[in-house]
Amino acid sequence: MKDVLLASKYPIHMLELSKDETPHASLDELLRALEARLEADPQAALIAVFDHYAHTTLMGGEIRPDILAAKNLVFCFGAKLPDPTMLAVRPRSIGIAELPDRYVISFLEAPMPEANEKMVAWVKALRRN
Repeated sequence: MKDVLLASKYPIHMLELSKDETPHASLDELLRALEARLEADPQAALIAVFDHYAHTTLMGGEIRPDILAAKNLVFCFGAKLPDPTMLAVRPRSIGIAELPDRYVISFLEAPMPEANEKMVAWVKALRRN
C-alpha cells in the first residue's frame, strides 16, 4: 500500500496488485470481496457500485488504452455529522482499475482515521496470504 499525493493535492492510498497476487479472478470478484467486508461493518452503508469505464465509454470520453475495466464501490461510514461541510468529503469510494497484468486499487484519504484504517485493511485483505 502506497500513500500518494495525486495531482499535488489529493492524498490517496493505492495498492497495485498483480493478478497472481490475489485469489480473486476478476475485478467483480474483488468488488464482491470488498462489499462483503463493508456489509459486515455496522458503521458502513453500501450506496452503489459505479461502472466508471462504462460511463466514460458511453459519454465518448477518454480512457487510457491499457485500462480494461474500472469500477467504484461507493459507501459511507457516517457515524456522525459534526458539521454540514463534512458532506463535501462524503460518501467514500474505493476504485478498482483492471490493467492487463494487475489491478490498481485506490481511495481518497478520509478525515476520520478509523475509516482509513478500515479501508486499508479491506484493500490489503485482497492480497493472497
